[in-house]
Amino acid sequence: MRDTNGPTLELKNLNVFFGNSHALQGVDLVLRQGILSVVGRNGMGKTTLCNAIMGLVPVTSGSISFGGKPLVGVNPADIARSGIGYVPQGRRIWRSLTVDEHLELVAKREGSWTKDRVYSTFPRLAERRQNLGGHLSGGEQQMLAIGRALLLNPNLLVMDEPTEGLAPMIVHQVEDTLIRLAESGGVDVLVIEQNIGVACAVSEQVAIMVNGRINRTLEAASLADDTNLQQALLGVGRHAHDEPGQSGRRQETAARPTFGPQRVYLSNPKIPYRWSQPVPVRVIEGSARTRTEPRSRNGETGRTLRPVARQHAETVLIAGTLDTKGDELRYLRDRLDGHGLRVQIADLSTSGKPSGAEIPPHVIAGFHPRGVRGVFTGDRGSAVSGMAIAFERWIRNHPGVAGIIGAGGSGATALVTPAMQSLPVGVPKLVVSTVASGDVSEYVGPTDILMLHSVADVQGINTITRDVLANAAAALAGMVNNRAQGALQETADKPAVGLTMFGVTTPCVQRITSALDGPYDCLVFHATGVGGRSMEKLLDSGKLAAIIDITTTEVCDMIAGGVFAASEDRFGASIRTENPYIGACGALDMVNFRDPDSVPERYRNRNLYMHNPQITLMRTSPEENDRIGRWIGERLNRMNGPVRFFLPEGGVSALDREGQPFWDPEADAALFHALEDSVRQTSGRRLVRSPHNINEDAFADEVLRAFRELHDVSGRLAAGAIENV
Repeated sequence: MRDTNGPTLELKNLNVFFGNSHALQGVDLVLRQGILSVVGRNGMGKTTLCNAIMGLVPVTSGSISFGGKPLVGVNPADIARSGIGYVPQGRRIWRSLTVDEHLELVAKREGSWTKDRVYSTFPRLAERRQNLGGHLSGGEQQMLAIGRALLLNPNLLVMDEPTEGLAPMIVHQVEDTLIRLAESGGVDVLVIEQNIGVACAVSEQVAIMVNGRINRTLEAASLADDTNLQQALLGVGRHAHDEPGQSGRRQETAARPTFGPQRVYLSNPKIPYRWSQPVPVRVIEGSARTRTEPRSRNGETGRTLRPVARQHAETVLIAGTLDTKGDELRYLRDRLDGHGLRVQIADLSTSGKPSGAEIPPHVIAGFHPRGVRGVFTGDRGSAVSGMAIAFERWIRNHPGVAGIIGAGGSGATALVTPAMQSLPVGVPKLVVSTVASGDVSEYVGPTDILMLHSVADVQGINTITRDVLANAAAALAGMVNNRAQGALQETADKPAVGLTMFGVTTPCVQRITSALDGPYDCLVFHATGVGGRSMEKLLDSGKLAAIIDITTTEVCDMIAGGVFAASEDRFGASIRTENPYIGACGALDMVNFRDPDSVPERYRNRNLYMHNPQITLMRTSPEENDRIGRWIGERLNRMNGPVRFFLPEGGVSALDREGQPFWDPEADAALFHALEDSVRQTSGRRLVRSPHNINEDAFADEVLRAFRELHDVSGRLAAGAIENV
């Protein structure tokens, strides 16, 4: 029997030889619980370590114990049966077997991991279940290799280079899967990884392997921030521009007697000629530029490279490309310094030029799924997009951000806003941008980013940019200080409930909010695409205690090409948080377009209804409703928390009832059938048919009863609040 009180995996003085080659040299390693990452360069013995654990190579001396049980000398098949799953480097998928056949070979009748759960975890595999292994992409093969190992229902998962060669999106999914596995408490994971960003993201502890030995084990956060250690032990973390004499040049610059913003005047803004008149003072002042030099503090040479605060939200970030916007970013820094804030510059430059920022580019680039290689590609387009991905991942791993500000054109705006969107709602976010006077929906997304038009291009400090940047710094400082004083916590004692609404579902939502008002803080979101994303953003951020997703109409626009479309991540927050989910088919009878002329030609002969001069609605067909129902059904299947999804048989909107323009029982029946056919109903996940129209009081009362039932059981809302509903 395994010793469940001791470490999951323990290696003591492990030695492995291949002929005269000493591959593992006295390895000592302990995995107590959760995830442990092992990093190292090629040829350091990482794969040999995995093979030794799995009994695939002979151990010369030393011991390996799994839950207190010795493994040295045990047959590999018996090691696997003892509760260790192995995901080998290179996946090792059979090219001639289908996905389903791979999983069927190892599926057990007992245990929490089943084929259905694997397909729920990796929906892409469910879509490709009949495809041969040789026809899968690298990412799909990696999903299959992980799913195959999980079907053994192991207590320990050993993974050798799980993200090697994968696209960034798949790397994110593998990371999320590992973290969820560890959080579930059922599986511990040993991850062998070359990508430092991945290793530090999934594990709190990282062991560094050098020349067949475990050189040291340290906190993941320390390794992520220590570029000197990365360079010394792993050969990463620096670039050719980090010359040995760089610090000396910084010291020389920092020794100048004046620091901060300096006004530089030209007595003759225009080249004078023989008959030139004296230049007025106002013209000279208006033409002055501001230069901000890097400076020292407390007599130190250069600015101290300090990690972002992890325990308290006390650091304001200035994000941008220091190689092209140095004067502007330093000007912002000094204005924010003047407001008494702790400030650091995060340099997102991709040129490879030296950086004097507290957070230099290579530190951020290390968080790319492929490490710094994914950013410093030599191609400007891929480098910028790679840095945007790296910065978003970096900021998710640095919770001590009190506020963030960026400045620049469209490129700089695209660099900083994805990271800003990943921050919780309420953390001040401001961008001074040349594109702020146009459509900024892609930059702002579902969150609370403040866009300030720069008026003139953000190129140097001049009459216009000086005022605009100073105002931006003052605005951010005010927001940060206001948040620090707790002025935004006045309603923290009332749990917040998010509800989705459209004009055609308003009576239902109004009755529900009226019943909940008092014990709850009801937040209603207009289901216009960004509304649903905003609600889910708040749920992800922990600012919503519950959601009542009455109006899921954004899925219609996503399926049929309307203007208020949901993203592919619709319902994702409920999947991730595992909170109780209450939803309904609200307004799934319509697709939204702008004025009548905007309706695509292929839809001109459909049932159209002019909601107002700016919005034209199109009735969904039975075929579209079948697709909508199945898409929603698959998302509901991925929710592990309690689910109640309502099917109002009397119509899904104010327009979908007898005598109204969108009354179509056949189309509604197709929707309900698709949902019932695709949703795997359990005691926790249920579809609820109601004989009422969605706007009838009786329907709203059914939803309220479900709300009371789920949250009474889950206990996630404030004590005593439910009894008042």
